Amino acid sequence: MPPKKNPLNLNPLQLRTLTLLQEIARLENTPAEDEGAFVITQLPHAHGNHFHLGHAVVSAKDATGLQNDAVWTILERKGVLTREPGRAVLTAVGVAYDTGLRDVILHHSDH
Repeated sequence: MPPKKNPLNLNPLQLRTLTLLQEIARLENTPAEDEGAFVITQLPHAHGNHFHLGHAVVSAKDATGLQNDAVWTILERKGVLTREPGRAVLTAVGVAYDTGLRDVILHHSDH
């Protein structure tokens, strides 16, 4: 039997948020104490209708979950994220989770 595409049954907003958290963790590249986990210390802020993550541009409408406490609570409950004072930790499960959205919401220039 092939693996389930979305085994944690995350909704679209949760998947988009996790995708952005994965990219932020990749860019910050600060390993956490737990094997395979990464620390997130800063969230991006939109200017106009978008923001930048490294060389990628993200539409602000794809990032509404970053400011939604309910989304963060579900991601914690699903084991992909832990929140600590002043930072979040994307767990190894969260880092490895294939949301299938990286190429959809992270827009890269072709030049």
